[in-house]
Amino acid sequence: MITKNKIALIGLSFLLAFSACSSPEVVQNSSDPLQGTINASGAFALYPIMVKWSEEFKKIHPNVKFNVSAGGAGKGISDALGGLVDIGMVSRELNPSEMEKGAFTIAVTKDAVVPVVCATNPNLQEILQRGISAAVFKSMFIDQKYHTWKELGFTVELPLHVYTRSDAAGAAESWAKYFGKKQEDLQGIGVFGDPGLLQSVKKDIRSIGYNNIGFAYNIKTRQPNKGIVVVPIDLNGNGKIDADENFYNNSDQISAAIKSGKFPSPPARDLYFVTKGKPQDKAVVEFIQWVLTEGQQYVTSSGYVAFDKEKLEMEIQKFK
Repeated sequence: MITKNKIALIGLSFLLAFSACSSPEVVQNSSDPLQGTINASGAFALYPIMVKWSEEFKKIHPNVKFNVSAGGAGKGISDALGGLVDIGMVSRELNPSEMEKGAFTIAVTKDAVVPVVCATNPNLQEILQRGISAAVFKSMFIDQKYHTWKELGFTVELPLHVYTRSDAAGAAESWAKYFGKKQEDLQGIGVFGDPGLLQSVKKDIRSIGYNNIGFAYNIKTRQPNKGIVVVPIDLNGNGKIDADENFYNNSDQISAAIKSGKFPSPPARDLYFVTKGKPQDKAVVEFIQWVLTEGQQYVTSSGYVAFDKEKLEMEIQKFK
């Protein structure tokens, strides 16, 4: 839901869709008996790894087709509980009312939401040296206390443009939860989807926003995506980024910080598959179990955080 003071930007063009049957594949066993179609929708945070998992699973089971679309965690939950898809991709904890409707959750990996600014912000070096504390972020995204970068204590006078998500999103919910709030409490210019928010920040020198790490960082180079810079969080509030707070240069650093607990949770969070009730379809069950076992080999290389063996075993036991 967009609050009255948000400007809803048209972002439906960023709605992503993927069909594994149309992508190149290496067929190892064309006579494999497992077949069917798996439909999934939801969180932008899970979309890249879901596409990877789909491609790799099809190499083993070529008779299984996938239709995967990204439209936000809210859509994923709604589609799954409404029976429109087999798997809802969700990037936040489910609420009691969703569980009461029969939601069955399987945690499959972990990531985080990080604050981002335009790479051409004239205060960039100061931002990287000083960082921004949780209290100041709250004043920007919740209280709207600041209207210029100079009011934040930075040298160059520049209007402050705060961007947030307009769609029901796990990223927005996790970012708001960092301040003890909900997505509805976030203020700013509303933009649809992770890609839309990323593009808006890139184009606006005065901007600040947030993205899932899968969109903030380039999966190939492991560096922040061109045009944006990830803002370090001043965790101890001392007005500078200390050595043990400096882990934003690449996705490997931030992933290690999330895994070790140095990066706070939230905005770090588990990512989930959600089904309506315990899945019964053989292809869906096989796929989810594969994701929790062999499929985990693709997690780290795709820019996500791998679970430990105990966590994975706990999720696998949900099927037994």
